[in-house]
Amino acid sequence: MTLLTIQEASKWAAALLKQDISPSNISYLVQYGRVRKYQLNGTTKVALKDLQKYYESFHGQREVDWKKVLGDDLNWALSFDHLHEKDTTKNVHRLHPYKGKFIPQLVEYFLDEHTDDFKKKAYFRKNDIVLDPFLGSGTTLVQAHELGMHGIGIDISQFNCVIAECKIQSYDLQTLEKAIQDMKEYLNRAEVDSHLQEFEEELISLLSAINAKYFPHPSFKYKVHRREIAEDTYARAREKECLPLYHALQKKYNIRLQSQKGTTFLDTWYVDTIRREIQETFEYIKKQSAPEIKKILAVILSRTARSCRATTHSDLATLKEPQLDIYYCYKHKKICKPLFSMRKMFERYADDTLARLQRFSALRTPALYSIIAGDSRTVDIAEAAQKTPPLAFLLQKEKIRGIFSSPPYVGQIDYHEQHAYAYDLFGFPRRDESEIGSLRKGQGKQARELYIDGITAVLHNCKRYLAEDYDVFLVANDKWNLYPRIAEKTSMQIVQRFKRPVLNRTERDRNPYSETIFHLKEKV
Repeated sequence: MTLLTIQEASKWAAALLKQDISPSNISYLVQYGRVRKYQLNGTTKVALKDLQKYYESFHGQREVDWKKVLGDDLNWALSFDHLHEKDTTKNVHRLHPYKGKFIPQLVEYFLDEHTDDFKKKAYFRKNDIVLDPFLGSGTTLVQAHELGMHGIGIDISQFNCVIAECKIQSYDLQTLEKAIQDMKEYLNRAEVDSHLQEFEEELISLLSAINAKYFPHPSFKYKVHRREIAEDTYARAREKECLPLYHALQKKYNIRLQSQKGTTFLDTWYVDTIRREIQETFEYIKKQSAPEIKKILAVILSRTARSCRATTHSDLATLKEPQLDIYYCYKHKKICKPLFSMRKMFERYADDTLARLQRFSALRTPALYSIIAGDSRTVDIAEAAQKTPPLAFLLQKEKIRGIFSSPPYVGQIDYHEQHAYAYDLFGFPRRDESEIGSLRKGQGKQARELYIDGITAVLHNCKRYLAEDYDVFLVANDKWNLYPRIAEKTSMQIVQRFKRPVLNRTERDRNPYSETIFHLKEKV
């Protein structure tokens, strides 16, 4: 059996795939049990045969398998499966989590006239105006700005607009760095419950021993991946054994985990100590004088608050019920615990945010942008753009070149509720009733008809501002075949469909899944 060091394995894989495969990529495969770890004389090694099997199945075979399920019309080039996570979450694109966003490379493919695909027509050019009527977290506007294109984004959610604005906003980075440092020092000066510290230290020691005994890393993950262990049965039995030890520790240190009785999201979904930390931190942020500093610190706090909710790591995207006990974690394949303080998480996200904004500052262009919190069905885009006078002046001379957007899907996501903690904390007005295709409206016939009416109204409103030979690109999973009707009702025609696989989904459901990019133009 041929064994390779991590460095040797990365070189071998890079040569095989003809792309950059770093030692950290190989370490990831070991860490998550994709290949077996061998320890020889203090050096970690992997078997060449394991690597060959992994890359054969992961790359070439995955395309074959997915096409068997989803059809041969699947455009694998738009899977971007050669990219690493650091590429699909580059610079400001991971400034804040957002469920349902597309990767920046998809936007680049259709917006960038210098794409490597020589067969693709250039739909947009530098200095064009691009519109996204379903702004979300701002991916389209960020990429348009990077490519030197002016952008207008509209969203019904005020919090979404704040996230997008913080991504594109120009900062005095030295001032921001000092504000972040002051913020971290403030958190470290805050009073700490000594009993809680002692409780957590003993709990961490206990879990370390439990996980070393029952869930040894990385061999346990490797066995789970190869289905040598019945994960559910084994894990639940170990979890049941450990819970009495956890409850005994709580009693020993007299730890109260449940927040005070209340009806707010913060009361329900946060350990009491974290809830108090969040509220105290927000009071500090409100005292900041510079609006752009206040907003970005609030976004860092929101990102931190999202990760500190009392839930399992696997259920962060879709909350099920508060998790105040230790539990078996399907993401990390071990017993995990709730968080009892947000300090370390805030520091990590604050540093990460600063680094991402610094990287994006080097990519900034003179392109203009305007972000509008409003209903895309009715908003007067020209009037709303007045808050960015140079862009408003430009709109008087030329029209918007086209649209690149991902409308909400029918009955899949509650876009306000996914950030309920932020609305609760910051006091933003919620406009849930105005969401198109929200989860609470379901997927029945009436919901689908309302969806068609909603998207149609948005396109009718936007068309008033579009250039004569516009190009509209809408990303959707149209399992109900609604977009041909939407095109008909808006006097548009679907001129192309690009069906792409959606890889690296956050949910535990890993079944093959696709979405379609509909290219629409005026009907002739």
